[in-house]
Amino acid sequence: MHYSAIKYCDIANGPGVRTVLFVSGCRNCCPDCFQPETWDFENGELFDEAVETEILESLKPDYISGLTVLGGEPFEPENQRALVPFLRKVRERYPQKSIWAYTGYILERDLAAGGSRHTEVTDEILSQLDTLVDGPFLREKKDISLKFCGSSNQRIIENPGTRIITGR
Repeated sequence: MHYSAIKYCDIANGPGVRTVLFVSGCRNCCPDCFQPETWDFENGELFDEAVETEILESLKPDYISGLTVLGGEPFEPENQRALVPFLRKVRERYPQKSIWAYTGYILERDLAAGGSRHTEVTDEILSQLDTLVDGPFLREKKDISLKFCGSSNQRIIENPGTRIITGR
């Protein structure tokens, strides 16, 4: 897997101060995407053990609330397989920190068993997350007043699959 950027001390992609990993590769290609360069699976740098260690160290301070993974698309099958061992490490080392992920896919349709992006590791990834923001960005539903979403069709789901706190 490649990643296009890592932001430290980010306050836009989840609550509190966070480390944010932008993975590369996305087949959604949403119109008006704010990161179209991340569509390319080879964009950026290789996500290797040194990068994992750097991110894990960035989560150490008490003022860091957690990790957010977005993209690109973390739920492209090849990205899921690369992320699952890393998310295990984050959860084991920092159980008190929250893990958020953003996806342009729909939880019940695409990520559930039988869905177009469900893989042998999807359920484990979802179990590692505290919050999932799902749904494609839709320019006709763009709403700058929303917290942590770009368009009103997107949902913020706590403990993915169990409780929707905002919705369509």
